[in-house]
Amino acid sequence: MESDSLDLLVPVGGGGALIGYARVSTKGQKLDRQIAALEGAGCQRIFSDKKSGKNTEREELWKALDYAREGDTLVVPSLDRLGRSIQDLIAIVAGLRERGVGFRSLHEALDTTTPGGRLVFHVFAALAEFIRELIVQGTHEGLAAARARGQRLGRPPAMTEEQIRHARAMLTDPEASISSIAKLLGVSRTTIYKYVPELAAGRASLVSAEPRKEITQ
Repeated sequence: MESDSLDLLVPVGGGGALIGYARVSTKGQKLDRQIAALEGAGCQRIFSDKKSGKNTEREELWKALDYAREGDTLVVPSLDRLGRSIQDLIAIVAGLRERGVGFRSLHEALDTTTPGGRLVFHVFAALAEFIRELIVQGTHEGLAAARARGQRLGRPPAMTEEQIRHARAMLTDPEASISSIAKLLGVSRTTIYKYVPELAAGRASLVSAEPRKEITQ
């Protein structure tokens, strides 16, 4: 346990190049202040993304990560410039740590090349895992409560009970093709076979399974 605690304080990176990364996430924002802060911190190479949008690929970030070598340090103006969520942030920093690359955030004064800075990120990682477990637990509890109320979970069935009855009835007519029946019911042939499994044994089995009508005098 003592060795594990000491490992938390072992600095990562430092001694190599300082690589800056800046990003604007909305239209109208400018990179000037971020780049100036990175240059003031001594960054020899700066990458920047100007695209906006939640799902936009951060091409320059991946270039910066690829450019970094063991001993180098990635520097950002603030944590929110690197990650879109705490999970995203922790994943990126963990990847840097595995490669022996340090990380610094100027605004939060975090630096994994120092013992204290690395310890803070271990705390962040623990919080991210805690949040993930809470989300999973909440999801499971919500599903359990829905089942207790008798709610159906998941996607609705492709065919209703009424559609299945109609399909069985129409399938007893040898002149009606499966494709035409599927089209009429608004489903695919595969769906017909799925919801009328006895069809796999042949349409004759459906005819024989039909109850005979009694003839009244």
